[in-house]
Amino acid sequence: MDGKQAIAALGALAHETRLAVFRLLVQRGPDGLSAGTIAHALDLTPSSLTFHLQQLMHAGLITQRRMSRQLIYATDFSVMNALMGYLTENCCGGSGVCAPVCCPGATGMTEPSDRQSA
Repeated sequence: MDGKQAIAALGALAHETRLAVFRLLVQRGPDGLSAGTIAHALDLTPSSLTFHLQQLMHAGLITQRRMSRQLIYATDFSVMNALMGYLTENCCGGSGVCAPVCCPGATGMTEPSDRQSA
């Protein structure tokens, strides 16, 4: 991932509704959810949801596929991981000291205030 792609992804996530949609899709996993299910879960109107889904798709964060008459949306985990990698590639200067904090999804992550200073 390059800086331009990271900016597009972060810009797409920089909205309360899009962030909620993305987090819901991340929780669902690779199977994704139908647009109707997303709208119901987040109490969104179809037109508003469509706008936000398009923004996330344009940034490459989610995918869309047709299943019968439904559109299914899912997180593109390779793009999500590339974004996390881009953001953390130089974490702590590559020393590995803060690796658990920088590792997305790691168990036992500490809050920034819990980190020990070097």
